[in-house]
Amino acid sequence: QVQLVESGGGLVQAGGSLSLSCVGFGRTFSTYAMGWFRQAPGKEREFLGATIKSGSSTYYADSVKGRFTISRDNAKNTVYLQMNSLKPEDTAVYSCAADEKLHNIVVLNMQYWGQGTQVTVSS
Repeated sequence: QVQLVESGGGLVQAGGSLSLSCVGFGRTFSTYAMGWFRQAPGKEREFLGATIKSGSSTYYADSVKGRFTISRDNAKNTVYLQMNSLKPEDTAVYSCAADEKLHNIVVLNMQYWGQGTQVTVSS
C-alpha cells in the first residue's frame, strides 16, 4: 500500500512556472514507477509523464514535452513536476501516480494515486 500526497499547486500567470511535489508513504518508494496526470473540469484524465524506478529515464506526453520535467528523489520518497511556460489550458487538478509498471501509469491504469493539487493559470 502506498499513500501519495501532492503539494505546490496554486495560481500562476500565463508564461509562469510552478513546481509540484508528491511524497509517498508506505511501501518502498523506489520499487514503483512514478508519474503525473491531470484532470480539468468536464474533461477526462490526461497522462503527463512518468519516470522509471531509478529515475534515469522519463517519458512525456506530447502536450507537455519540453515544458514539463519530472524528477524523483528516492531518498526523500518524493517525485517532482516542474512546469514552465504555463498556459491557461494547463489549468487542472494535478495528481501523482505510482505503479510497479510504468506502462500502467501511461495508460492511466495505475495502482495508486493521490488526491491532487489545483493548478490555475490566468491569462
